[in-house]
Amino acid sequence: MMEGSGGIMALEEIAKYKMAGEGKIPGVKIEPGRNNKIIIRIPYNQDLINKVKSIPRRVWNPQGKYWEVPYSEDLIATLQRLFGENFAVDPYLYLIPLKKELSIRKYSRRTIKSYMRINRNFLLFAGKKPEEPQKDKKLPVVLSKEEVKKILDASSNIKHKSILMLMYSGGLRVGEVIKLKPEDIDPNRKLIYIRVSKGRKDRYTLLSDVVLQTLREYWRKEKPKKWLFPSWNKERHITTRTVQKIFQNACRKAGIKKDVTVHSLRHSFATHLLESGIDLRYIQELLGHKSSKTTEIYTHVSRKNLSAIKNPLDSILKGGET
Repeated sequence: MMEGSGGIMALEEIAKYKMAGEGKIPGVKIEPGRNNKIIIRIPYNQDLINKVKSIPRRVWNPQGKYWEVPYSEDLIATLQRLFGENFAVDPYLYLIPLKKELSIRKYSRRTIKSYMRINRNFLLFAGKKPEEPQKDKKLPVVLSKEEVKKILDASSNIKHKSILMLMYSGGLRVGEVIKLKPEDIDPNRKLIYIRVSKGRKDRYTLLSDVVLQTLREYWRKEKPKKWLFPSWNKERHITTRTVQKIFQNACRKAGIKKDVTVHSLRHSFATHLLESGIDLRYIQELLGHKSSKTTEIYTHVSRKNLSAIKNPLDSILKGGET
């Protein structure tokens, strides 16, 4: 850390004005802008807007949809008084005095940039709250094969049925199924092509014979062109919210009481494959997981290994071991 008024001030500022909103979406974000300006991003809220308007020389940027304020040494303190804890600051702003000091000392641009990066990383580390409680690692809720069948049978609309069947049979994310195009369905190879899925990676996944039959029926009826599942505006695909509603309605009709979401179809697909003896590495490829650790969670919900364990109570009550 560079010793001097700039570096010391930055640490003092971090100590005084903690980065509020750590671990959650902050209401107000303060970022460095260009030409010695500070960017203020706020959600649409009239109270917050009025507070920003109380800052002298503020300017609204309609293209970027943010406010710009000229930087001053007391600006952070002013913003803290205005927004209180509903407030998150990029640590770079605390380092502006350090940048000025380095410039006065005639450091090269490359050296200044390096110092700023190192100090910003340090402040990000130092500004984190100690001993933060870890998030609960919840296991995914899995539907049985019988429950999946009830949900699919409950969908009388051919389009809705096709969507849910594809999600389960291919282990698709909701964001993947809504962006499918007709040419992504390969009936000859029985595969679904997923374009630029999560992690910026294309992949193929399974297409079952039953789904293919249902898709052909849907195709004859709807004749989709640009998108496999278009919205009312044929130029746009169906929304994730619509798919969620389709799934919720099907669960209600099927009498499913479990706390499930549409993503549970993907979880169930992976778990059922694992229980049928499919290697975890193949499941990882089908799901598009970057790390095998992500896929390994399904070993904790699979009945395959647990069912092989003999319960000691059965041995005791059935006259086996004593």
